Amino acid sequence: MTNDPLLQPYQLKHLTLRNRIMITSHEPAYPEDGMPKERYRAYHVERAKAGVAMTMTAGSASISKDSPPVFNNILAWKDEVVPWMKQLVDECHDHGAAVMIQLSHLGRRTRWDKADWLPVVAPGFDREPAHRAAPKLIEDWDMTRIIGDFADAAERMQAAGVDGIELEAYGHLLEQFWSEQTNSLGGDYGGSLDNRMRFTMDVLRAIRARCGEAFIVGLRYTGDQCLPGGLTANEGIELSRKLKQSGLVDFLNVVRGHIDTDPGLTDLIPIQGMRNAPHLDFAGEIRKATDFPTFHAAKIPDVATARHAIASGKLDMVGMVRAHMADPHLVRKVIEGREEDIRPCVGANYCLDRIYQGGMALCLHNPSTGREIELPHAIAKAETPKRITVVGAGPGGLEAARVAAERGHAVTVFEAADQPGGQIRLTALQPRRREMISIVDWRYQQCLKMGVRFEFNTYAEAGDILRSGPDAVILATGGLPHTEVLSVGNELVVSAWDILSGDVKPGQSVLVFDEAGDHAGLMAADLISETGATVEIVSWDRNLAAEVMSMNLVPYMRNLQLRDTTFTVTWRLESVVRDGNQLRATLGSDYGAAKRSRLVDQVVVNAGTRPLDELYFELKPQSSNLGEVDYDALIDGRPQALAPNPDGSFRLFRIGDAVSSRNTHAAIYDALRLVRHL
Repeated sequence: MTNDPLLQPYQLKHLTLRNRIMITSHEPAYPEDGMPKERYRAYHVERAKAGVAMTMTAGSASISKDSPPVFNNILAWKDEVVPWMKQLVDECHDHGAAVMIQLSHLGRRTRWDKADWLPVVAPGFDREPAHRAAPKLIEDWDMTRIIGDFADAAERMQAAGVDGIELEAYGHLLEQFWSEQTNSLGGDYGGSLDNRMRFTMDVLRAIRARCGEAFIVGLRYTGDQCLPGGLTANEGIELSRKLKQSGLVDFLNVVRGHIDTDPGLTDLIPIQGMRNAPHLDFAGEIRKATDFPTFHAAKIPDVATARHAIASGKLDMVGMVRAHMADPHLVRKVIEGREEDIRPCVGANYCLDRIYQGGMALCLHNPSTGREIELPHAIAKAETPKRITVVGAGPGGLEAARVAAERGHAVTVFEAADQPGGQIRLTALQPRRREMISIVDWRYQQCLKMGVRFEFNTYAEAGDILRSGPDAVILATGGLPHTEVLSVGNELVVSAWDILSGDVKPGQSVLVFDEAGDHAGLMAADLISETGATVEIVSWDRNLAAEVMSMNLVPYMRNLQLRDTTFTVTWRLESVVRDGNQLRATLGSDYGAAKRSRLVDQVVVNAGTRPLDELYFELKPQSSNLGEVDYDALIDGRPQALAPNPDGSFRLFRIGDAVSSRNTHAAIYDALRLVRHL
């Protein structure tokens, strides 16, 4: 027995949920051929095993052929989805978790040139800014067909044994009817709120006729679009009351905002540097106004916030999606009183930004998420304890040390700085990205608990490594910023790191050449522009900061557009020369012979890093594997067995930026899949 509000059961109709924590509907883009196969099932089962009360599959499972997914979603209009869903449901049920699925027709929120190239339909002609497809004005036969498709999909899910379904409204076809901004119909489906809700009610009645009154049906929707001309908060509350009064739905899953633009999407699903739980109070207003089962999720990353949401009566069930991507065992750790061991979500949004660029969702600092089959979250003990020496206490080095300690090895970490963190510590100096430091802090604390020995302020040399008597050496020495990208004038530029660390003061007229296209360039520009300087960001790409991705770009743009900032794409910095007390920068183009000139007082270059690898090449001849990695074994999850040098006394590996300039996820992934088999 426990008094923890989060661990109290909840009765939803006939369904008893074992606690108040759920994973709300989302699409990690793991389907294969539109089906939730092994990878998809393993992802949900892992969280079911760890105690979550309910997991909702499929952000926007497609119910119609003219609602083609714009990324890899479940195709609920196919009969073959039933056995795949049944396997997932049965396994989650075996571990005590309920399972629901979200169904949707995207309306205008898709593309006509996807799948079968059918016209996009909507109750108005306006394009959605995000997907830019001009819709066909929906006709009566379209509505009849789509209503039938919803009922068919619901029946398939009932046959698969799900505990209920949720219809996705916000941003999708149902909400496109609700909002006067997107609904230009007359007659029975336009004008008054009742008319604009009519299509939704038609869909719900069709589902009830097909699946019965006992089947659990809910709706995920926005109660306030926060958009000029859009659905207002007052309309949202009235709409919520009407949904309850209809008797057709069993729960409300409330969000706030709109998702038709990148800024709108980012406000609705906030990222790091933005306020936690910004829409929780509004969800509480909906619950108070309706006295009806209310769910909600939007940047509720920690147990304390979730506990408050339930204890205060604002919600009946609290959604923690990204938090469960970071730590699928979150609920188990709450039950066991180990909240300090929960791997924190840092809001980096690597998960969502990846799916919007066509990849599968991955957590920035938990590489096992989405890879549950090939890279299980549990780390097995080694048969024979060894001595492992790690050089570098950035995210990759800390992960290597953590995993080695979990394996039962004796671990020593050498770090040149006086504290762990590497590039992450530099990143976290910026207030908007302060949450990133949790990637370091969590690993460091886990290492200390397991007895990892740290030697800070130690620039490790080969002799130091050898004196530690290692069986294996992991070099996570990172890299140094690369700025020698010019034909003339490399000595006149500074790096983005120089600006971020405070080693170089920002100028008053600054050109930032962002060749790498990652966070460092924009962070430097943000910091410089904040001083009142004039800043021009130049990129040789056709897009600005291509590696930052859509939702993470939003906060930077909000700052930079309010300041004296210019964005110049498709131009390359070629040379820099002195011109009096200023610098003359020459820009060229990969597209032709065009040239441009800029007169500034500072040039900042962000061109990634080059490996800090001297120690690696010094140790390589003395290692048994000569630094070689068996890639097949690494990929297949087998131990590294190469030993071309029988005289070597240890095995040598390097990870992260010590190999090549990549990102935080790559460094941690390198460490986890290598060291878990040492």
